[in-house]
Amino acid sequence: MHDVKRLTRGGAMGVRVTLRSVAEAAGVSTAAVSYAFNRPDRLSSEMRSRILGVARELGYSGPDAAARTLRTGRANAIGVIFTTGLTYAFSDPYVLALLGGLAETLARSRTSLVLIPFAPVVAGLSDAEVRDSLDAVHRAVIDGAVADGLTDDHPAVRALSERAIPLVRSSETAVGRCVLIDDREAGREIGRHLAGLGHREVAVVVASPGEQGCAVTPADEEALYPYSRHRLAGIREGLPAGVRVRVVSAGNNADAPGRIAATAILKALDRPTAIAADSDVLAAAVVEVALAQGLRVGHDLSVTGFDDVPLAASIGLTTVRQPIHEKGRLMARMLLDPDNLPNRLTLPTELVVRSSTGPVPMH
Repeated sequence: MHDVKRLTRGGAMGVRVTLRSVAEAAGVSTAAVSYAFNRPDRLSSEMRSRILGVARELGYSGPDAAARTLRTGRANAIGVIFTTGLTYAFSDPYVLALLGGLAETLARSRTSLVLIPFAPVVAGLSDAEVRDSLDAVHRAVIDGAVADGLTDDHPAVRALSERAIPLVRSSETAVGRCVLIDDREAGREIGRHLAGLGHREVAVVVASPGEQGCAVTPADEEALYPYSRHRLAGIREGLPAGVRVRVVSAGNNADAPGRIAATAILKALDRPTAIAADSDVLAAAVVEVALAQGLRVGHDLSVTGFDDVPLAASIGLTTVRQPIHEKGRLMARMLLDPDNLPNRLTLPTELVVRSSTGPVPMH
């Protein structure tokens, strides 16, 4: 073995320590050093420990990622586009479950996740905000990307297409690779369930780019997230003709906006007998407001959600169960191994009936 102390002193004087330096100091090939960091299964545990020990003494932390990307043409990283802000995203149980599925699959191939925030495309968004978001997409060192629910004309989708970066989405209207559920049919299941209980006055709370607690007009519905539009259409189709359906925007899929939307609905003189929420998070907020107003959920007011995240069972929420973790897992697989999966996968959903829904109250 070469004199590690001599090399270390050289490093302290400004000599750049490289993979070759470590190989020479450890008396092994450069390939062995590379395997020690990137392919530990190729070496014995004793050999890997010895190489990593020499690397630590020399102050070498591993192969340069940028150089490796240029050399191999691969970044070993997958980007996730967020249009809701990272702080909010990490409070959303749906997003956490999706990221869990992605991470489970990517970890097996030693592929990293890169989180890419993109400002929501809404009226009033400045040109500077759009440019900053696009810069983040253009600069991301990734091999592929995942976007939950973005439309074909979204700026992030166009930017990834310009870079020829493979993209997997979850929108029914998306062109290209998709892992999705049939949101419209799931909405029909909710509508049929409420109709079977006799409900004829129904409100729908949707997550949307609009203002919290505001009624959504037919014109506004075009601006809803794709999954919201499909679920709403399905709910209407599952209900009998002539049933009045009011739609109220909650803004973000979060507790506080959900409470604002629920309050706006329940303070109306012609209060509906059922509220169908776009997610379990929003449905839980509706339940909270209803209970605070002295209503018995499942008797005076029926409430449904969507997703079946853990909190749903704890509050007895009737909801649509979708395999969120599996969706993330398959989105990752579709990027890593596209030849062994179809370009479009539709996962099953299930209506889970619990105590939050019941027959329309008799007056």
